[in-house]
Amino acid sequence: MRSSHLERILGHLDDLDANNLTILVQRLARERALLEMVFDTIQEGILVIDHDGIIEYSNQAALKMMGIEEKEVGKAILWKLVPGLAQTLNFDIKEKELQAAIVSREFELTYPEDRYVRLYLVPFFAPDEQQRFTLILSDITEERSSTEELIENEKLESIFMLAAGVAHELGNPLNTLNIHLQLMRREVQAAQEGKGLDKLAESIAVCEAETQRLDGIIKHFLGAIRPRPLELVELNLVEVLDEVLAFQAKELENLDIQVEVSLQEAFPIILGDKSQLKQVFFNLVKNAIEAMGRGGKLTISTHADGEYAFIAFTDTGVGISQEDLGRIFQPYYSTKATGYGLGMMIVQRIMRAHKAKVGVDSKEGEGTTVTLQFPLKVKQSRMLED
Repeated sequence: MRSSHLERILGHLDDLDANNLTILVQRLARERALLEMVFDTIQEGILVIDHDGIIEYSNQAALKMMGIEEKEVGKAILWKLVPGLAQTLNFDIKEKELQAAIVSREFELTYPEDRYVRLYLVPFFAPDEQQRFTLILSDITEERSSTEELIENEKLESIFMLAAGVAHELGNPLNTLNIHLQLMRREVQAAQEGKGLDKLAESIAVCEAETQRLDGIIKHFLGAIRPRPLELVELNLVEVLDEVLAFQAKELENLDIQVEVSLQEAFPIILGDKSQLKQVFFNLVKNAIEAMGRGGKLTISTHADGEYAFIAFTDTGVGISQEDLGRIFQPYYSTKATGYGLGMMIVQRIMRAHKAKVGVDSKEGEGTTVTLQFPLKVKQSRMLED
């Protein structure tokens, strides 16, 4: 009711005399002061930015969190204060538009002190019809530390879960081997009596296939549970990607999958383990192939800012449901009929070892985008030493 009453008064400004106009201005000033006091008591940071990223409003919590002073409000540009944030939010700085209606992300602030922040962003249109964005910032540094500690405490449990999964996976081929070995024994006895050997050859072929399957299960298990130490060297990620695509070119061609690569010129160098990052790229391309089957299009794009290098893999496959999306990094979880369900877990482990991040966005029936975010060489050196 207060808003509607105030709107009616504002609609008749021309009719107000000097005395009533003074009263109105004083009332507006009191309401503004009250609202600012309320916002300044909130622990979460609150920012309002325009479509250029200029901070138009900030409460005290956000000023402290971002390391800026009140006099900088109206001048400071968010994208410069937090390099890489625009890309993380899928905000197109050139087109000045956000690709999603509402965004929730976690990112790292390194100034004025190292901390992790959860961001919630909502676009809106102000009365002047200019698009602006409200950002709510929550300091989750302690929560993140607790999570990392919890992860460490759960490592042993994860090992047990992996071992249980391997035991389950090994059960079927071992049972098949046992059955066919019994058949082979009978066929050998029959052969000694002068009968044919065709069934014996079939059983041998089955045993060979099951042996290869067992070998694959064990290799994937060891790759997930016994990560190798990083052998860091200066890497051009584009060159590593080219090697992986060249290796998978025949399979892509046979399945009539179109690959479109969009590369940023002068893509930066990072510190990384070449063989492990090749495994990451291979797993992601393989997942895209299996999601699309015959036909389809795989788009790989790169970009970088002053802090991070990004590589995005987008396929036109079947997509992943929201329910499954939250479980793709779990061991032995897979939406495919074949596979071991360890591919994305290995991707996440390798990325974490590089102090890098992996994000997955997907929509059923439309496809999936996996984005890899690597810290650049200088920043990464400090992070890996911590």
